[in-house]
Amino acid sequence: MFPDDIQTLARHVIETAVARGLTIATAESCTGGLVAGALTAIAGSSAVVERGFVTYSNAAKTELLGVPAELIKAEGAVSEQVASAMADGALTRSPARVCVSVTGVAGPGGGSADKPVGLVHFGAVGPGGAIHSEHRFGDIGREEVRLASVRVALGLLLDRISA
Repeated sequence: MFPDDIQTLARHVIETAVARGLTIATAESCTGGLVAGALTAIAGSSAVVERGFVTYSNAAKTELLGVPAELIKAEGAVSEQVASAMADGALTRSPARVCVSVTGVAGPGGGSADKPVGLVHFGAVGPGGAIHSEHRFGDIGREEVRLASVRVALGLLLDRISA
């Protein structure tokens, strides 16, 4: 289902989380649950994957993760601030100890001069603190933006689990 490199990375995330006794939650917008899907495709993932929030709409970000509607209005859903608030929301609204968030413009439409297709913001939080990452994948196609985002999100989870 997922490319080999994503399966390998997801397996490494699961194994490392098990070894460290840490649970995981995801908060996803443009990936629509693909990060959680990649993790749960790995046998044994139930030991560490606590839950996934698919918050595609702005209302879902506010209702499920507690992202302030005013923040979304001021900064836009695709922003460092909202990605960070999504990760924090997943942490506070679950018993998970490590969380990752993804919000971006997968395309083919929906981009602008300030927020072009392929722009994705990530937030991750864990025992080692919170981090943000911005990637501009370019207009490489919707599926490729989403898969590239899964790779980054898994890498950020591994970083926070290992920190």
